Amino acid sequence: MSLDDLRNGISTNQKKGLPFICASVIIWLLILVVTSLGFPIRQQNIFVFCCSCPLMPLAWIIGKLLKVDIFDKSNPLENLGFLFTLNQFLYLLIVMWVFSSVPQKMVMVYAMIFGAHLLPYSWLYKSISYRVFAIAIPILSLAIGSLYSARAVAGVMLAIEVLFSISLFVEVRKMPN
Repeated sequence: MSLDDLRNGISTNQKKGLPFICASVIIWLLILVVTSLGFPIRQQNIFVFCCSCPLMPLAWIIGKLLKVDIFDKSNPLENLGFLFTLNQFLYLLIVMWVFSSVPQKMVMVYAMIFGAHLLPYSWLYKSISYRVFAIAIPILSLAIGSLYSARAVAGVMLAIEVLFSISLFVEVRKMPN
């Protein structure tokens, strides 16, 4: 089986990661709620970290609804996709530093890292949506976060994730079965 066949297979079987992107809509909604509640900044940022905790269960539930087994290991490229995800965990060290050094910018940096970690998936899933959003999210997050509050960043991220989900859904629908 060729590399292109494996990439096509993972794109089809995982529906280009749509369960995770749909779950991120819910995560950014939670972050928007947290940033709107008026908590002191450090408490708000701890709650923002907590908002990411339900990602896997949400992706699993959404995967079930979309008929995607997010834990399928039949394609050897699944391990590569997992490695791409682990990359983001290393970048969270930067977010933790911002948490203590520049806490009012933590959500902005968190959004930038979230967006940037998506770029390798553009190759894995042969997806223009991942490429566009992986570049747009960090740039927009930096611009919005430099000028406005964490709540504005979270609101923009929520809108972006909805658009990303729709774009990815269209890509998946156009794929041959």
